[in-house]
Amino acid sequence: MLRGNYTARIDVKGRLKLPTSFRRLIEEKFGSEFYITSLTGDYVRIYPLPEWESIEQRLSLLNSMDPARRKFLDRANYYGQQATMDGQGRVLIHPLLRKSAEVIGDVAVMGYLNYLEVWELDKFKARMIADPYTEEDEATMARLGI
Repeated sequence: MLRGNYTARIDVKGRLKLPTSFRRLIEEKFGSEFYITSLTGDYVRIYPLPEWESIEQRLSLLNSMDPARRKFLDRANYYGQQATMDGQGRVLIHPLLRKSAEVIGDVAVMGYLNYLEVWELDKFKARMIADPYTEEDEATMARLGI
């Protein structure tokens, strides 16, 4: 499982060096191929390619005319590109997504169980303030035994 938050840096060429603990786990379990995308353009989502292919398989079960499927794929494809991690543990975040998400220099790289999200630090802090953890959220987690 991918978990936790690590600060990393995106270099001037747009390459993110994956934090060592994430890199090790991903290489052992999934290899070095990724699908890098976003659904809103506010962040970067990095899927190990086998995880992304699993999503594609589930999407293929929906009717090709389904509006939710179309919206999802429109966004995932617009922001998305396949990438290969280099020997130094870096993946390229293409310019369109890098600019949209404003990820330059130091960023937060967070594990979301089976994928990573990359956020500009201040943007993520503002998101947490704007959308606080509520009693309703707590109740939902309690129903799951968490």
